[in-house]
Amino acid sequence: MTDKITVLYDTIRLEEKLLIKAAERHDIHIEMVDCKQLFVDLNKNTHEFETVLQRCVSYYRNIHSTATLEGLGARVINCLNTGLLAGNKLFTHMLLQKAGIPTPEATIAFSKEAAMQSLEKSGYPKIIKPTVGSWGRMVSKLNDRDSAEGVIESRESMHPAYQMYFLEEFVQRPPRDIRAIVIGDNVAGAIYRVSDNTNWKTNTHLGGSAEACEVTNELEDICIKAKNTVQGEIVGVDLMESNDKGLVVHESNNTTEFRNVVKVTGVDIPTQMLDYLKNSSK
Repeated sequence: MTDKITVLYDTIRLEEKLLIKAAERHDIHIEMVDCKQLFVDLNKNTHEFETVLQRCVSYYRNIHSTATLEGLGARVINCLNTGLLAGNKLFTHMLLQKAGIPTPEATIAFSKEAAMQSLEKSGYPKIIKPTVGSWGRMVSKLNDRDSAEGVIESRESMHPAYQMYFLEEFVQRPPRDIRAIVIGDNVAGAIYRVSDNTNWKTNTHLGGSAEACEVTNELEDICIKAKNTVQGEIVGVDLMESNDKGLVVHESNNTTEFRNVVKVTGVDIPTQMLDYLKNSSK
């Protein structure tokens, strides 16, 4: 059992506020540390970090701060490997596929020419995603060659990270996906994220709505396996209900948002997270 819990963040979202309130309700002492204000002596653990809940939204701030604190002997949840793997859609896809977990069909292309050749060969529509990113940003549906050329050409002038062209099938499914929160070896709760009539994306930030989703044995099994592939401990797993394949996993989330799971299901996710941290050990 651990006594000192640090929550490392770079943005105070509703999730972090819920963690603070849960800690107050249950008399659990947590230290909130703003990573943007943090500087660390790499030769000694001057902050005396012990157990750290990693909540930084920025992928690069997340993995670098995790590497720093783990190097100084802290236990970080989730660990560096989880941050690296779950934070990158290509890495996640390859691990899921290797583990035999169903995923959407996908292709990676390493130039605009190769991307266009792939699309011409496999056909439309396709979804193009940045390998690193969240909240549905820069995720586009490519319906035909004209739309593909426009989107891909625009990324040629961006950071090289956006010139890794991750192309995913447009999964035929109900107008929703599933967000499940996995804590240890338990699926704490799950919701459907339902798209509205104007957008195919299901992200609630983009207008999607949330509904309760029953955690079946099948859902729990695939989510725990997905969590394990990225070596995670507290992970959000996103799935779709493919008309052809059934449940397919399309993303894992290292610093998952859970506000809508709490709101819709009534499950006290932040308390379960804190209990897991409190009772875990190195």
